[in-house]
Amino acid sequence: MYTIAALYHFTRFDDPAAMKPAMLEHCVAQGVKGTLLLAPEGINGTIAGPRAGIDAVLAYLRALPGCAGLEWKEATSDVPPFPRMKVRIKREIVTMGQPDVDPATKVGNYVDAKDWNDLIRSPDVAVIDTRNDYEVEIGTFDGAIDPKTKSFGEFPAWWEENKHRFHNKKVAMFCTGGIRCEKSTNYLLGQGVEDVYHLKGGILKYLEEVPQEDSTWQGDCFVFDARVSVGHGLTEGPHILCHGCRQPILPQDMHRPEYEQGVSCHKCYANTTDWDKDRFRERQKQIKLTEARKGQA
Repeated sequence: MYTIAALYHFTRFDDPAAMKPAMLEHCVAQGVKGTLLLAPEGINGTIAGPRAGIDAVLAYLRALPGCAGLEWKEATSDVPPFPRMKVRIKREIVTMGQPDVDPATKVGNYVDAKDWNDLIRSPDVAVIDTRNDYEVEIGTFDGAIDPKTKSFGEFPAWWEENKHRFHNKKVAMFCTGGIRCEKSTNYLLGQGVEDVYHLKGGILKYLEEVPQEDSTWQGDCFVFDARVSVGHGLTEGPHILCHGCRQPILPQDMHRPEYEQGVSCHKCYANTTDWDKDRFRERQKQIKLTEARKGQA
C-alpha cells in the first residue's frame, strides 16, 4: 500500500534552485516518487511511497526555513501513483501571473469542511469554483459558479469582467486542496472585496470528512496522480486519463470512435493535427516497448 501526500506551503525561499539537489536525493533515498515544485513563494506537490518514506520526507520538508507549519492531506493507493521523483523550479508554485499577490501576508477566512454547507446555502453568499473547466466538468458543489477558465492564470481577467455580479455578496471559493484559494482570496482582498471565504483543505478535505448523505458535492474530484479522480471518502473514482489531452474521461468513452489509447479522445480529437496524432502514436509505441522490456527482465 502506498501513502499519498498532497502538500503546499507559502513561505519565502531566497534560492530555490540551491535546495533542489538535496531534496531530490532525500526523496529518492526514501523510495518516494512524485513531483515537488519549488519557487520563491514556497513549495507545492504530491508525493507517494511507503509510510516510513513519506514520514521521513515530510519531516525533512517541515525542517526547511519557514516550513514548520506545512500541512498535507493523505490518501492511499494499492498501485504506485507516480513513475519517478521530480523536483522542479518554478516562478510560482501555482501560476496566477499576479506579482502583487502574496498569500503569506493575508488570505480569506478559512471555513472548515463541517461548516461549509451552512455557508454556501446562505442566500447572500456566491460560491466560485476556482479550478479549470475540465476539473469542474466531472464534479463540483451544488450551485457553484464555474468561471470556465482553462488555466488559473485566467481567473483575474474573469473576475474583472464579472465582479459586478457579486456586489454586496460574500464570496466563498474552493479548489482541490486549497492552494489556488490561498492566492485567489488574497487577490480578491486586494481588489477591495471585504467578505471572502475559502474551504480549508479544499475539496479533498471535504470529501474525507463530510458523510455522503450530508454532502452538497456532486460527482467526482479530479486529482493529479494515477487515481485520476476520487469520490466521497477519497475512494478512487471511475475516470481514466486521456494521454493525448491529459483530461479525465470515463471508461465508456473508450468506445467512442475518437478514442485511441495514448493519442486522442472525444474531447481533444478535433483539436490536434495529424502530425500531433502521429507523434502521440510514436510515444505510445515507445511506452509499450518499455513495458515489454520490463516484463522480460
